[in-house]
Amino acid sequence: MTTSAHHSTAPAPVPAPAPAPAMTETAAAPEERPRVLVIQHEDGVGPGMLGAELAAAGLELRLVHPWAGDEVPGTLAGHGALLVLGGSIGHGDDGVAPWLPAVRALIREAAADGVPLLGICLGAQLTACALGGATAARARGPEVGAVPLRRLPAADDDPLFAAVPDGVPAAQWHWDEITELPPGAVPLISGDDCPHQAFRVGERAWGVQFHPEVLGEDVARWAVLNGAAVARAGGDPDAAVASVGAAEPVLREVWGRAARAWARVVHTHHTRPGPLGTAPPPRSTLLS
Repeated sequence: MTTSAHHSTAPAPVPAPAPAPAMTETAAAPEERPRVLVIQHEDGVGPGMLGAELAAAGLELRLVHPWAGDEVPGTLAGHGALLVLGGSIGHGDDGVAPWLPAVRALIREAAADGVPLLGICLGAQLTACALGGATAARARGPEVGAVPLRRLPAADDDPLFAAVPDGVPAAQWHWDEITELPPGAVPLISGDDCPHQAFRVGERAWGVQFHPEVLGEDVARWAVLNGAAVARAGGDPDAAVASVGAAEPVLREVWGRAARAWARVVHTHHTRPGPLGTAPPPRSTLLS
């Protein structure tokens, strides 16, 4: 979920939400579980269905809530992966969200060191910009609701998206979009109205403009909070909520499967870390 700075204000600090879902009985023992650092930028935009799938797959989620006073770690030491979620702030709103430079630094660290990374919506925009790409406000207004996606040829061999069918819907709620991918990035999924829906840098760093973590109830909450602004910009928040609700069985199946695929990448890196097949841009070329 992203809005431009013109459409949102910084969320007031509130108590941190409940911890991530408990492991299933078949999950790995706690000392064996890879730990995922999860950056949540505001209340109401948590890991959702994705978090439940990752926990059930044996990953330990460490949620950091900088909007509520948590400090963003200065390094990924002690973590086997990085998950950067969405939010209503813009990728460059450092004045509103002073933790963003630290998040961009973690993204660069993950990409340079081959640590599994997944950026969602705002997280994808932060990933793109931190690694040398660009974003901009959508002149066409916000993209909201369940929107069909288009597979690109590189998705055929991608660990996350090889099994994602062409035309599958994904939940959208964003005012900004990626306009330029980072150098060396591989485009994986596109859309009719937003070309850069999913990309990969190297072998283990992904960004997705859409929201694989949300279901109908999540979008319904966003419509309550942000629907009036969407309507003023020419969007239809009610239709967006209805479309995501109608697509929910497919969203659960397809994006739940993609979440489990990312969990396998994290587990593999945890047990057998190896060199990247396609190196990301050198640290010296990455933006601050």
